[in-house]
Amino acid sequence: MLIIGIAGGTGSGKTTVVRKIIESLPMGEVVLLPQDSYYKDSSHIPVEERQNINFDHPDAFDWCLLSKHLRMLKDGKSIEQPTYSYLTCTRGPETIHIEPRDVVIVEGILALCDKDLRSQMDLKVFVDADSDERLIRVISRDIQERGRTASQVMDRYCKVLKPMHLQFIEPSKRYADLIIPEGGRNKVAIHILTMFVKNNLKL
Repeated sequence: MLIIGIAGGTGSGKTTVVRKIIESLPMGEVVLLPQDSYYKDSSHIPVEERQNINFDHPDAFDWCLLSKHLRMLKDGKSIEQPTYSYLTCTRGPETIHIEPRDVVIVEGILALCDKDLRSQMDLKVFVDADSDERLIRVISRDIQERGRTASQVMDRYCKVLKPMHLQFIEPSKRYADLIIPEGGRNKVAIHILTMFVKNNLKL
């Protein structure tokens, strides 16, 4: 089994990189563990207060459960991956049944921040992108998918996204084995990454 951690700022292109890795391998070879699925459950917090939670801070994640699930997959055991709703800011009642596969990808803004999680990874990747480009993508995504207005997105970017990126996400770059500038548009870096995976799996 090959475990890959893929981190990077919001809107950096992590999802595109993950998709291209999955597309380059035989169907069913890859299991994806999105870090967002492992937000701590906020259902006990009043709805009006949930908007004040800093979801870009390491404290927002259930690191113990994510690390436990990763170890279980390494041991050949299946897991029940939690689900999370961005609209209600709560963990969903349903889970996703995940069986072990040859490649496990842990993807998220802070995927390289936790020491225990990093220690289980065979390859650590940081997807880098210009801050202006990331902001444009965040505005587009949050308006279309998360029901926010442009002013809400800009306000959140200034108060939360940018400071958290500088404090936690950007420094995690130093743990990366491979840094991919320009996100999913960097064909050379993605080719190197997919060849590394194939060589280690002998595909």
